[in-house]
Amino acid sequence: MGGAGRAAGAISSSSRRAPLWRHDDAPIRIGVSTCLLGQPVRWDGGHKRDPFLMDELGPFVEWVPVCPEVEIGMGTPRETVHLARDGEGVRLVAHKSGADWTERMHTFARRRVRELERLELCGYVLKKNSPTCGLERVPVRNPKGMPEKNGRGVFADVLVTASPTLPVEEEGRLHDPRLRENWIERVFAYRRLRSFFAERWTLGSLVRFHTAHKLQLMAHSPRHYAELGRVVAEAKAAPRGALRERYEAGFMDALRHLATPRRHVNVLQHVLGHFRDRLDAADRRELAALVDDYGRGLLPLVVPITLVRHHVQRAGVDYLAGQVYLEPHPKELMLRNRV
Repeated sequence: MGGAGRAAGAISSSSRRAPLWRHDDAPIRIGVSTCLLGQPVRWDGGHKRDPFLMDELGPFVEWVPVCPEVEIGMGTPRETVHLARDGEGVRLVAHKSGADWTERMHTFARRRVRELERLELCGYVLKKNSPTCGLERVPVRNPKGMPEKNGRGVFADVLVTASPTLPVEEEGRLHDPRLRENWIERVFAYRRLRSFFAERWTLGSLVRFHTAHKLQLMAHSPRHYAELGRVVAEAKAAPRGALRERYEAGFMDALRHLATPRRHVNVLQHVLGHFRDRLDAADRRELAALVDDYGRGLLPLVVPITLVRHHVQRAGVDYLAGQVYLEPHPKELMLRNRV
């Protein structure tokens, strides 16, 4: 398939050979702080290998490692650096020698981020607390030398400023099951979205893309889903470039909101309505009971979702078969077993 047909086919019920979390066979590239892959690039010659990234997520993605401190020429091992408040700004300063790396790091970061943009990354994992890679609450020393956790790493700041819709997280936050599931869901959604707009697309295929993501968006933010619906409805009057930019920003902003159990229950109850004339009373009661048990915290989300998928296939509910909500990321990651 090519052009808009390919984009539509990738999310339709007629193309069930490919899982819904995929769009095409292009690599899913994710930027990552090099030390998290187990490479000895830390200031002391060590690493911070992350088992989840390497062993569980690794088989599904292509890592693009970046260590700003090594790539700028600091060497390994090296003198430690920290962020220091300087008037309204922040400097990147060596701990003992006082060497100032700020301008050199800014120049490097701008160039490196432009290179990464050409690789079409689908996400990024940064090292927490790093003066170059930390995303939030990075210690910044005030004029009295006391650390205040209100900073962001120099490289990380350039990255998120240049790529505001890119799914970016710190490895520490990914230890939280809900934040992990949210970030990975955004990674695969970002891949589908960017692949869709990279091909020849029409207003009709945009409607189909939006429809396929209806339940997923509603689980995260019903308000954003409604706003995106208005963007699509008014698409004929909008320049295509502006339309793409507006839809992408709204789509990714919606998914940043954590999908709560209450919203999942609302979505699953909506799903139950599609089985009203397709399942017998006993099957409907069983499914409704599982949704209720999930809402009460007695079961993980994977349990009602698995039964829903079973009935979708058995009853041939085409609309639900094309909903990315039922398969937003590889089931092998077992993310919904924990939320």
